[in-house]
Amino acid sequence: MPITDLLIRNAQQYGSEVALVEINPDVCEVRRRVSWREYELIEEGAAQTFRREITWRAFNEKANRCANLLLQRGVRKGDKVAILLMNGLEWLPVYFGILKTGALAVPLNYRYTADEIAYCLDLADVDALFFGPEFIGRIEEIVDEKMPRVKLLLYVGDACPTFAENYLHLAANCDSSEPGVPLCDQDDAAIYFSSGTTGFPKAILHPHRSLMHACVVEQKHHGQTHDDVFLCIPPLYHTGAKMHWFGSLLSGGRAVLLKGVRPEVIFDTVSREHCTIVWLLVPWAQDILDAIDRGQLDPAKYELSQWRLMHIGAQPVPPSLIKRWKKIFPHHDYDTNYGLSESIGPGCVHLGIENIDHVGAIGVPGYGWQVRIVDEQRRPVAQGEVGELAVYGPGVMTCYYKDEKATAEVLSDGWLYTGDMAMQDPDGFIYLVDRKKDVIISGGENLYPVQIEDYLRACPQISDVAVIGLPDPRLGEIAAAIIQVKEGQSLTEAQVQDFCRELPRYKRPRRIIFADVPRNPTGKIEKPLLRKIYCGESLVASQVRG
Repeated sequence: MPITDLLIRNAQQYGSEVALVEINPDVCEVRRRVSWREYELIEEGAAQTFRREITWRAFNEKANRCANLLLQRGVRKGDKVAILLMNGLEWLPVYFGILKTGALAVPLNYRYTADEIAYCLDLADVDALFFGPEFIGRIEEIVDEKMPRVKLLLYVGDACPTFAENYLHLAANCDSSEPGVPLCDQDDAAIYFSSGTTGFPKAILHPHRSLMHACVVEQKHHGQTHDDVFLCIPPLYHTGAKMHWFGSLLSGGRAVLLKGVRPEVIFDTVSREHCTIVWLLVPWAQDILDAIDRGQLDPAKYELSQWRLMHIGAQPVPPSLIKRWKKIFPHHDYDTNYGLSESIGPGCVHLGIENIDHVGAIGVPGYGWQVRIVDEQRRPVAQGEVGELAVYGPGVMTCYYKDEKATAEVLSDGWLYTGDMAMQDPDGFIYLVDRKKDVIISGGENLYPVQIEDYLRACPQISDVAVIGLPDPRLGEIAAAIIQVKEGQSLTEAQVQDFCRELPRYKRPRRIIFADVPRNPTGKIEKPLLRKIYCGESLVASQVRG
């Protein structure tokens, strides 16, 4: 069935129960109500934490209002509608509203530059765009000439810019009944963006079947019940965050959207909201443990006894981190997940909470998934040998939208060839040992070396440059730029960092190395050699994505 049926079911069975809570500890302004009556703002003590909540009934009604507004404005089944919003109570009702029209939801990375936004809107043939106040400047840069196909701009927030329409005001007056657009498992549902070593995003097309399978996988792996409370911190545009929440959608459980990653904020939220399941990125887990070690965070001061599961994904997970975590929280179950946006996010391979003794592996095939490891001719390798990891299951993408060549490179007979190199031990556990793709995963975000290299090559003193990932205990990896300076020129690290000021902060190289850039006879940079020189074999061990 289409995933929208789960929301309808929850509204019917759990209508008066809270579905979503939004918490922003850094907002001190507290109002008693905002635009729509179902949202309550609650003052949390002297700190004045901004808190809103929404019931399952209100969630579904808001999705219906969104859908009916879009239908009134000409959006039809098969159209594409993009979402450029920060996490908040509006995000998921908008997402489901789009799906209820039969249109495709197209979430966008909130870190995209204006040109990257325009590129993705064009690539996905987007017809309408929802955006929030944080993106007014970026949208204004491209609204006239670089996004001609987008005819409907819906602004979600206060003080609507003149080039858009106020979504909250319009939707508040729309019908809240079901729009009644027929949907089935095979209908296209969403487009997510990924990228390979070229750095150019690919539009990944998924049907409703993929989304439903993500719900089942998450619930099967982590055993969500109706009584569980899921704490969601990562951005909802990411398949990892949303697909982990899908377990709560399937079980009808409550979820908390937290805007903040400070250790004390996470613990305070877990305590106040009685969270039972928390998905963390490596830096956040590392910060929590370090704060405890320094005596700055005392777990005994918080109500944490109900917290039963901590799981991590999206980047390499150091086994030492999990060993430290289990010493402090021995009652916690732990899991890690491997996945790609092409496989609808996490779960095609997972460790499993019963397999804590195999920390370091990405695990075993997930629920409903098959896995194999193959050679260059895509023939299965012997156990213990290294090959490319391929996955097969109901969550495999339909295709790269409008890119038959790229699709043919990774899809064959329903198998998705991930580009990641792996091996399987005698117990059946899979370990990643290298990656074909040069994408750097830093703090759960993908950095594309070619983009950074192209930017740096514009520096007059630079002759050649290569960007690779170096291991980092907190972020998993950091971007390092190996820079070959032009003969007769001089260049300092400070000058390079100053040149990079126009790059978004997260894309700036964190380490600068002045050295020759090796290239092979065909002119390609020898990045495996660079990794061996600057980070040895440790960089390619135990790579986990989810």
